Amino acid sequence: MKFIRQLFLFSSSYLFFIFSSCTNPGSTTDKGNTAGPPKTEWVKLPGKRPMLLLTDRPINAETPLKYFLEDFTPNDVFFVRWHLANLPPSIDSVKFRLNITGNVDKELTLSLNDLRTKFKPCTVNALCICAGNGRGFFTPHVPGVQWDNGGMGNAKWTGVRLKDILDSAGVKTDSKYISFNGMDSPPLPATPDFVKSLVYDHAMDGEVMIAYEMNGQPIPYLNGYPLKLVVPGWYGTYWIGMLNEIKCYADTFKGYWMNTAYLIPKGELNGNEKPDSLKKQLIPINKIDVSSLFVSPEPDSTLRIGKEYEIQGLAFDGGDGITKVEISQDSGKTWSPAALDASLGNYSWRRWRYKFTPVQGGVFSFFLKATNSTGQTQPWHQWNRSGFMKNGIESLALKAE
Repeated sequence: MKFIRQLFLFSSSYLFFIFSSCTNPGSTTDKGNTAGPPKTEWVKLPGKRPMLLLTDRPINAETPLKYFLEDFTPNDVFFVRWHLANLPPSIDSVKFRLNITGNVDKELTLSLNDLRTKFKPCTVNALCICAGNGRGFFTPHVPGVQWDNGGMGNAKWTGVRLKDILDSAGVKTDSKYISFNGMDSPPLPATPDFVKSLVYDHAMDGEVMIAYEMNGQPIPYLNGYPLKLVVPGWYGTYWIGMLNEIKCYADTFKGYWMNTAYLIPKGELNGNEKPDSLKKQLIPINKIDVSSLFVSPEPDSTLRIGKEYEIQGLAFDGGDGITKVEISQDSGKTWSPAALDASLGNYSWRRWRYKFTPVQGGVFSFFLKATNSTGQTQPWHQWNRSGFMKNGIESLALKAE
């Protein structure tokens, strides 16, 4: 695969995606589990099956809920998230280089072949989730891309430990921050480039990695080909795609996407605050909070009286590990345990299952919460000004007749 060309055109610095609008190829309820913004525009992007389009410039598309019935999200329906509209029209895999500069003994320029042959490969199962996943459910409404629950995906990531690359460059021990930049670029000079950073100790923890494969295949173009920074347990805003620049700093890194955007209330569990009492102290978003969601049956499904059904879904956190998932049918007065599938790894999501047989007709409401190994669980209500880290208890209504 020496040269990757995509179906993209450039005109006056504008990026136009070639896609075909589609009718919903499946159920009309392939979206979130509670009332949210309707998503009626389905698109078939290059290399993808039909997905739900949220914005076309930059391109953002979410995974239909039904694909979460699979433990690992297929590459061709894995959600797409970009902040900047300009992507390179083609990437030459032979000429591509990853540059490591800054506070190091020797600056490095690595090819894809270097990464595959000169470093020990590693693989991790990890959830990548947009910080704004579920923003469309926030009440009061907040601005931003209005994701339902499809702004996430679980994958097997294969690549090289970031620590090994930084050690090869001789990163200096007085370094404080490491920054990461990709090949996407701002459409206007005033738009800040999308650059993220990690503190030195986190970057060197041996778990952060640079992936060149996703589910055993090259990373899809729209998911960040040829390299993607993988930060297990942290929100996807740090997972820089099309990664080609790493820089080490002996002092504090300052950038718009770290110091102004993607901030959450300091010291508040679940990033919580109230619309009439916004917090003054903010910090960069970081670790994934405990959360869970329903996957099947889909919202508003009709069940048959007397037939046993398996309700199932997913639970996840930032790496401590899900230990319990519970279901309530009486608005939280009592809770019953759901069965957990075997763990795919603490950074992966974990599937849960719950048997239910309707004995009479009517509407049944289910509520869901997960708990991790530290005892952290989900709140009944959660809100913040940016619509980040949504993890309030979800509900599912099913009708039996």
